[in-house]
Amino acid sequence: MAFGSFGEGGPGMPMAEINTTPLVDVMLVLLVIFIITAPLFQQAVPVDLPRVAASRLDEKPQVLRVSLDGAGRIHLDGAVLDLTAFEARCQEAAQARGSSELHLHAERTTPYEEVTRLMAAAQRAGLQKIAFVTDPGAQAPAR
Repeated sequence: MAFGSFGEGGPGMPMAEINTTPLVDVMLVLLVIFIITAPLFQQAVPVDLPRVAASRLDEKPQVLRVSLDGAGRIHLDGAVLDLTAFEARCQEAAQARGSSELHLHAERTTPYEEVTRLMAAAQRAGLQKIAFVTDPGAQAPAR
């Protein structure tokens, strides 16, 4: 048994042996439970699904890639635009297709005011989805 003798070491001394029998018992019970339940996970319930003649919608949204440089100039498809021309192009994109997105590339030195002005113009034009494109490899400057 793993009880240690009463004569050795005197009273109050810790037992030097660990009883592993309960641990082995619990592990064997868990093993039996897993062996029994594992085949149940492999069986699937057969379901007879209805057949329909629907086509898949693969309509991809039109993406407007807009760049904002540090001076606040708006670049759309390589052309420099002012804010009113940009808003007009956003209205055309929003009316042509209902699902248009704006991907905004802004330089790190661009003032926040310019970014918010551009976002407000896009929202007024009817664009609802605006995404900020970042460089995942770049690290923030140390302060």
